[in-house]
Amino acid sequence: MEESEYESVLCVKPEVHVYRIPPRATNRGYRASEWQLDQPSWSGRLRITAKGKVAYIKLEDRTSGELFAQAPVDQFPGTAVESVTDSSRYFVVRIEDGNGRRAFIGIGFGDRGDAFDFNVALQDHFKWVKQQSEFAKQAQNPDEGPKLDLGFKEGQTIKISIANMRKKEGASGMPRTRPASTGGLSLLPPPPGGKTSTLIPPPGEQLSVGSSPVQPAVVSGSGGATEPWPQPKPAATATADVWGDFTKSTGSPPSQSQPGTGWVQF
Repeated sequence: MEESEYESVLCVKPEVHVYRIPPRATNRGYRASEWQLDQPSWSGRLRITAKGKVAYIKLEDRTSGELFAQAPVDQFPGTAVESVTDSSRYFVVRIEDGNGRRAFIGIGFGDRGDAFDFNVALQDHFKWVKQQSEFAKQAQNPDEGPKLDLGFKEGQTIKISIANMRKKEGASGMPRTRPASTGGLSLLPPPPGGKTSTLIPPPGEQLSVGSSPVQPAVVSGSGGATEPWPQPKPAATATADVWGDFTKSTGSPPSQSQPGTGWVQF
């Protein structure tokens, strides 16, 4: 289907008055004061429609919708619709009957807002028509359109600022530096009031952190204070204490067994 077969409504006003106007003798504009404004020739409804690029001003009966007169508009502002020189509420419209006959009539609105909407509806339609014509020309000749120059001019520079990449600085303005590590394993302090499990070294050994021996600390269960681990005893003393009296003789050789008992004494 062709685009001209679709008709859209641009504006509807419930009341408009039609006046007979005298012929214009000179080139000066029309004046509404020369019309008999208190005696309109017809009153009814105004409706503006559009088919393709042409707008139609239709004067219709309020009740039945019967068409009284129609004015096709192919350009605005133009000879089809003209404003009067002494008022913003009155216009001169060229109507056609479809048989080639034309006549000029005056139309007027009782409210200035209705006259404003009438004027704006025609302006918006022909702005759209102009844009469509420009788009069609650009589609046919894409090389003739204005080209966007994104190149840098001589001496022109560009600056890029990335907020998230800024380094935090201290109060003195110098960048903060982390303290150098002393090497070895760093132990975190236990949480306040909590209990921690400590690694118990075997007898005679010490925990070492880095290159220096460290005595493990025992955390008391109630107050959270630390107490030094007891010093390990020498190996000989520890062995004697561990084995106790088992190293002493019980009056018989260690490997000699008593007859009839089946037990080995140490």
